[in-house]
This record gives sequence, structure tokens and C-alpha cells, in this order.
Amino acid sequence: MREIISLNENWTLSFPKGDHATEQVNLPHTWNAVDGNDGNGSYLRTTGVYTRTFTAPKQPREGGRTYMEVLAAALNSTVKVNGQVATTHEGGFSIFRADVTDLCHEGENELTIEVSNEDTPSMYPSSADFTFYGGLYRGVNLISVPDAHFDLDYYGGPGMMVTPVPTEDGGANFTIKSFVTNPADDLTVMYSIEDCFGREVASAVRGSADTEVTIYVPDAQLWSMDEPNLYTVVATLQRNNEEVDEIAANVGVRSFKVTPDEGFSINGVPTPLRGVSRHQDRVFEGNALTAEEHYDDAMLIKELGANTIRLAHYQHSQDFYDACDEIGFAVWAEIPFISVFKKGEGAHKHVMEEMKELIIQNYNHPSIMFWGISNEILIGGISQELVDTHHDLEKLCKELDPTRLTTIAHVSTTPVNGPMHHITDLESYNHYFGWYGGKMEQNGPWLDQFHAEHPDICIGISEYGCEGIINWHSNTPQCKDYTEEYQALYHEHMAQVFEDRPWVWASHVWNMFDFGCAARNEGGVSGRNNKGLITMDRKTKKDSYFVYQAYWTQTPMVHIAGRRHAQRAGETTEIKVYSNQDTVVLYVNGKEVGQQTAHRVFKFNVALNDGFNTIVAVAGDVKDSITLEKVAEEPGYYTLPEFNERQEGVANWFKQIGSMDLTAPMEFPEGYYSVKDTMEDLAKNEEALALAAKAVKLATNFDIKPGVGMWDMMKKMTPEAMSNMISGMPEGFIESLNAQLIKVKK
Repeated sequence: MREIISLNENWTLSFPKGDHATEQVNLPHTWNAVDGNDGNGSYLRTTGVYTRTFTAPKQPREGGRTYMEVLAAALNSTVKVNGQVATTHEGGFSIFRADVTDLCHEGENELTIEVSNEDTPSMYPSSADFTFYGGLYRGVNLISVPDAHFDLDYYGGPGMMVTPVPTEDGGANFTIKSFVTNPADDLTVMYSIEDCFGREVASAVRGSADTEVTIYVPDAQLWSMDEPNLYTVVATLQRNNEEVDEIAANVGVRSFKVTPDEGFSINGVPTPLRGVSRHQDRVFEGNALTAEEHYDDAMLIKELGANTIRLAHYQHSQDFYDACDEIGFAVWAEIPFISVFKKGEGAHKHVMEEMKELIIQNYNHPSIMFWGISNEILIGGISQELVDTHHDLEKLCKELDPTRLTTIAHVSTTPVNGPMHHITDLESYNHYFGWYGGKMEQNGPWLDQFHAEHPDICIGISEYGCEGIINWHSNTPQCKDYTEEYQALYHEHMAQVFEDRPWVWASHVWNMFDFGCAARNEGGVSGRNNKGLITMDRKTKKDSYFVYQAYWTQTPMVHIAGRRHAQRAGETTEIKVYSNQDTVVLYVNGKEVGQQTAHRVFKFNVALNDGFNTIVAVAGDVKDSITLEKVAEEPGYYTLPEFNERQEGVANWFKQIGSMDLTAPMEFPEGYYSVKDTMEDLAKNEEALALAAKAVKLATNFDIKPGVGMWDMMKKMTPEAMSNMISGMPEGFIESLNAQLIKVKK
């Protein structure tokens, strides 16, 4: 019989380069748990060597095999047993295994796993806006199986594929195929389908060499996001009266489709997908999460009211996919083909391997409905090789899994007409109008225009969001002030944009949780991306979280915003309330001050008494309360100093230009730099780079230096292209930069 033995305890971690001290660790583990998000501007990218001993298990019969199973090793690894290489693996997010039987001996055996989170010429991701945590962050198992067993060698897959399809009479056909290593005439595969109560509802028997069968289940319970009914399919490899091996998979019966005009439907019911994206890390834990923490994340998303999750930007833990199956989400699963395209056969092979692993390892999960093939890949420019790779990935997806739809996440500047369209079944854009570029009010018109001009494309928004840092506050929130109030205002607008457009097949907030990005330093917080609806430690739900709870949930709720904006000045102040109820009544110090009927967002202008005031909002049977203090002047620490400094810096920038006419057409004299040169080209001249770097700092608050932080993502971009993605800059800013660059000779 199969035996799975955890090897998560008692490892020694050493570093051959001497850049970190040797330590004793348990798995899951990453050596970047702290420096991956502590704000020091860099993190350790190196090779770590994990070592421990184990005793090889024995099967009752001769011929048993022993496999080493690594649930993830970031980003590439070499597995050795007793000093001999068992396997190598490139890619930091998928399961891989190796048959180590012939490398083991009696007694204690030494297991060594060398892991590196350094870049390689062929590996993805190469550069992206998140920390690449290094380590064995999901665990390691020893698997002992008889000579004949369900497959363990094919791309880390589970050894069985189950395709449940509902039938018109209310039943379902379960097409099941298992993969048997060393089949024989005296071996059979017995299939049992059990309902959620563990009761067998159907069964079948096949020979071990031809295992495929279709089994009918009457009165099938459908899986949906509202009712995630699961069946368990058990495959037992049997020799006479002896059970040889057994595997199981939880599956769901559902049908779904997407059309350009009607959006997403599941089991024939139109259901616009509204949800979030998720990264897999926590503060000072990195990506080394427990199964319980993965489940808790899924529950927080369910409490938000979301019905879809985009799992960015890589294969996530089986624990999280299992939670999505059980709790009920429509999942977009993707590979880390992101930001910077790598040329050559090696990189092409690698990205195809990552897609194979993603699909083969996760085929049985009913929550997964979409395979994502790339994210913002045009940041580094476009080429025919890049376009061809997308076509190859699309073809591979359909070969491996014709039952699901494919999708893509376009960077905002991807041309609305061009070769990157009509490759996948569905498309989405990452738009940050109202943060990086333009105004939030542009989102709706952009969607309407795209939909009108491309009526055959199913369009969605795969990322949108803005930074919200809970210690910055304002009565007059503005873009790039990083206040909790501006983030909430932005999401109020966006929630309504999508509610008004059910044909948008999916929308995904960026992001559910703040996450680690060692290269970032903005808004007074370094080492993190702070666009989450919840803080990275999962302790604080920002006001924007409750915007979506009001829009997306049915259970009665009410939330008073601005509780951390606790000291208020002025004769009156605005009290904003979010609720999914139609009417809200507001009380100040026990007295009713207003009653409103509105849609999700309620605004009351009230006068506070001197000192402390109790505010209570009542919506039907639910209440919420906060305490505010009326003060003569609001504290200065509510305002991010950089916000004022940035505005002053832009003013000083223009002063240095003088009286130059910035409304005149820009010039691009030959032999001189300009805003049409890439950052990589500008870096060839110290003066040109200094000008461009200063402009980027003023516009985005990003420090950009060659070889540091997000340089690899931005080096192929021109200042002119960046200006199309940046909001809040006054008219003439890009022209003023060009006016200075054209004075610098190449």
C-alpha cells in the first residue's frame, strides 16, 4: 500500500556562499521571511542547502519504490540522496518528484536539496513586482508504493483525471482515467464515486492497462460558488483480494460559459464574477504558510463576498486550491510568464513545462475554470517570438484540457488592436486609471468603448486598485496621497462601475492582501505593495474591504468608515457608512441625526461636540459604532510628508525649466537623448539617467537604478510610455523632461 511520510522536521540549512548563517529549520520554510518585506530595499537571492536524514521505508512485497516529493522549491533546485543527484527542477511553484529507490540503502540516508532563488537565463519569473522568496516553502514528503502503483512520474500529477459533465436528465457522466505504472493482467482498477456524506453513489471496474471509463450518477448535486457540492472519486488498484494502491480526488459537477454580451454563467445561471487577486505571503512569514493559513485566507475572501479569485502570478498551494473547491470560488490559475519576455529555446521550453505542470497537477479541481497564460508581458516590448509563444501556450492548454477556458492579463498600455488579441478565449486588462494613469472616471468609458469596438471579445479587468495605508487620512482625499480614504473612494467608484456592467466577465481587485515587494518604497512604507484590502498581517480590514462587502454580500452588514481618522476638526464632518441594506439611521451621542435611503454608500454631514463623540449606524437589525474626537486642528501625522514634498518637487522642477514653451511640439534631434529612448539606453549616460530617474521619482515615488529593484521590468520602457501610465502629473511634465534630455548628446 501507498504510504506518505512527512519529512518537514529537523532540517539543517546552510549557505555555500557564506551569505547567511547555518540554522536548524522545519518546513515550510523560506530564508526571506523577514528581508523579503522588511523595507531594507533588498533581499537575499542565493543558494541554500537543506539537509536531513531519513530511513527508507519498505513495502511488504519485493519491488516497492520510494519517491521523494517536493511540494515547491523556489526557484530552482537539485535533489540528492547520499550525494547522488536524483533530479533537478527549474520553477518555484509546482510539485515535482523523483524515484530514489536505487539511491537508498539500509539504515540512515542523507537527503540534500539545493535551492536557489537566483535568476537563470531560461526561468520565469525573471523580474516582477513581488518578492521571489527562496526556500522549501511548502514541504517535502517521502512516498512509498508497491511496484505496481498509480503514476507518480508524470509532471507531478495525481495519477487520475476526472471529468464530470452534467446531463439533461439531472444526472452527470463522470469520465475517469487513471494511470497505472507496471499494469498487469491480474490487476484491476476499482472506481467508487461518493457523495459529500461519504455514501457510494456509483462504481465501476476496469483493467489496469485500459482504465478509462464513464460512470453515470443520477440526480447529481451541482457545484457552484454558492453551493460547492463535492464528490469524491476513489481509485483502488486491486490484485485479487488485496488492495495494492489507492488515490482519491474531490471533484464537482458544473457547466459554465462566457459570452461577450452576457458575461459569465454557471450551470445556466448568469453570474458576474466579482472578486480579488491573491499573493501567497504574510508579513515576516513570507510564502511559508501552513494549510490552516491558506484556508483562513480563503475564508477572509469568502467573507468579503467575492465569488472569484485570480491566483497571481504562479501556481499556488494544493491547500489553497482545495479550500477554493470546498468554499466555492471560480478560480483563474496562471503561470509566472510575466513582465519580461526571455528569448530562446530554453525559455520557451521552460514556460511550456510550467503550463504542463499547472494543468496536469490541478486538472481535478472544480474551482479552477480559467488557465491564465501570461501577465503584463508587453512591459518589456513585443516581438513575433513573444506572440508565437502565446499561440503555443494556447494550443498546449487546449490539448491538455479542452474543458476549461484560457485567458490573459494585458498590461494597460497593450494596444486595443494588435496581435495579442484573439489568442485566448477570454481577455482582461490590468488598468489603474485613478492611480498610475488618468482618473478613476475613465474606467467605465474605456470598458464601454472597448466593448463597442470589439463586440466579439469577452473582456474583463484582471487588476485594478490603489495604495491604502491606514495611518494616512484626509477630509479631501486625492490620488497618490496614500490615504485610507482615497483608497475607499476609488473602490466605491469601481464597485459601481462593475455592477453597472454585468457583461464584464470578471473583475479582480489588486489585491486582497498587502504583499511583499522588497524593491518598493512608497507611501511611507517600504518593502511592500499596499494595495491590499487587508493588511499583510491579516489583522486590519481597511475601509475599502467593507465597500465590497456592502456590494457583494447578502448577510446584513453595516460599517462606519473612517474609524482610524479618529480626530476631526471643523464645524461639521462627513460620516460615511457602507451597508447592503437600503436604509441607514445615524446617531451621534445617542441622538438621531439622519436617516438615508441609498445604494451601498451613505454620507452624513454632522456636527460633533467638543471632545469625544459616539457614532452609531443602524441598518435594519445590524449596528456599528465608532468614537471620534473633535479637535481644533487635525494632527499633522495624518498626512504623508512625501505627498507635499512631491508637489513641491514638481513645482521646483518647472522652475528649473524657466519660461520655455511646453505647449510647442516636442523635438527629437538626431544624436541626442529624448523621452523616446528606453531607460536602458538613457543609463548609458550619467546625466541623461539622472534626469530620467528624478522625473520617475517625482511621478511615481519609485527610485530607479540600474540592476536594483524593478529595473529589469522598467529598463525597456521609455519615459514617453511611462507617462501614459502615470496620473497626477501636471500638463507639460513629460515635455519638460524631453526639453532637458535633448540637450544631452549621445
